[in-house]
Amino acid sequence: MNNFLQKGYSVDLPAPYAVKSGEGMLVGALFAVASKDALVDEVIAGATKGVFALKALNTAAATFGEKAYWDNTARQVTDVATDNTLIGCFIEPKTSGQLVAAIRLNGVVT
Repeated sequence: MNNFLQKGYSVDLPAPYAVKSGEGMLVGALFAVASKDALVDEVIAGATKGVFALKALNTAAATFGEKAYWDNTARQVTDVATDNTLIGCFIEPKTSGQLVAAIRLNGVVT
């Protein structure tokens, strides 16, 4: 196959806002986790697949396998679909009060 470019587990993309290594970012409809600190529009590698501990809405509560969404205004994971982007699923239960959630990224845009 001479048209194969890459597996896509990590892609180079411009940071849509200042991010720190390990933080989530939504670039258009593509969600990724920043590989390093970056300023707005700095091109960095972003992981699009894998399991990551991400900042989560304090009041979110989810069971294993429940859909996880990205609230791009608050820049955190939530269990609320309305006005948010599906990024994957909770890989561990999350209770209200937890500030971090284990999320398996979809690696696809929905």
